[in-house]
Amino acid sequence: MTDFRFSYNIFGLEEPTAFAETCRRAEHYGYDAVFAADHLGIASPFPTLVAAAQATERLRVGTLVLNAPFWNPALLAREIATTDVLTGGRLEVGLGAGHMKWEFDEASIEWEPFGSRAERLRATVDELGRLFAADGYEQQAAMRENFGIPVLRPVQRSGFGGNGPPLIVGGTGDRILQIAAESADVIGIAGAFQVKGQPPGTLRIGTAAEADERVRYARERAGDRADRVQWHALTQVVVITDDRAAAAEELLERYGSMMTADELLETPFAFIGSVEQIADQVLRNRERYGFTYYTVHGPYMDAFAPVIERVRAITG
Repeated sequence: MTDFRFSYNIFGLEEPTAFAETCRRAEHYGYDAVFAADHLGIASPFPTLVAAAQATERLRVGTLVLNAPFWNPALLAREIATTDVLTGGRLEVGLGAGHMKWEFDEASIEWEPFGSRAERLRATVDELGRLFAADGYEQQAAMRENFGIPVLRPVQRSGFGGNGPPLIVGGTGDRILQIAAESADVIGIAGAFQVKGQPPGTLRIGTAAEADERVRYARERAGDRADRVQWHALTQVVVITDDRAAAAEELLERYGSMMTADELLETPFAFIGSVEQIADQVLRNRERYGFTYYTVHGPYMDAFAPVIERVRAITG
C-alpha cells in the first residue's frame, strides 16, 4: 500500500460540543481517522469512538491500542461489533499486549511476564476471529427467530480472516511483531521503546536505526504479506520550526537526553522542522521504512495539519 493515511489520538476528553468540534476540525484538515487509547485515567475507548463518528461524516475511528489482557474476548467481541455497527463500519481495531504495570496493579489485573501477555494477545486475536465468524450464539437462536433479532456481528468483513474490522497490531518486541506479521492488516511500529533496567512503562523514542531493524524483522516474518499490509508509525512529537537543530536541543533539555540531537532529527517517530521539511521527511520515510500510516498525538493535531495538505499536494 502506498497511499498515505493520517490520524490523531485523543488525549483529553472535552465536553460534548467541544469534542465534536475537534473531531470535525480534524476531518476538515484531511485526517483519515481518530484513535482512542486504552489506559486508566483517560476516556473509555468505545463510547468515545461512537461519539467521534456521530460528529463526523467520513472520519474512521479506532483503538490504538487496546490492552489485550484487560479484556475478556467474548465481551470485547461484543464491544467491537456494537461499535462497528453504530459507526457504520468505520472501526479499526488496534490490539497490543500492554506495557504499563501500574495500570494492571490499579485495576487488580495480574501483571504477567511479557511472553504470557504476548500469548494472551495472540489468543485474543484468534478468539475474536472465531466469534466474528460464528452465526451468533446457539442459545439465542430461538429468541432471534421469534423476535426477528439479527445476529450481532461487525459490519466490516476485512480483518480477522475476513470476519471483522481491519486489525492493527502494534509494538516493538519480537513476539508482538511476529503476531502482527501473521495476522494484522496494519503493522504498527510504536516508536516508544522500553528503557532497559527501568520499571515497565518507562519509555524513550526509538532511533532511526532501531526503526530500520524493527521493520526489517517484521517484514521478514510477514513474507509475502509484507507488501499487502500497511505500515504504521506512532509519532511521539511534532514541532513546526524554522530552526530544527535548536528545537531538537530544546526538546532534549526539557524531556531528558536519551539520544543525540542528530538522532532525534533522523528518527521517523518525531517530526521537527518547517512544514516543507516535515513533508519531505514523510516521503523519505516511506522510501526507507515503508511507513504510509501516521498517528500524531492529539495535542499536535492542529500543528500537523498543514503537513497533511502538503504531502497530498506533492503526491497528488
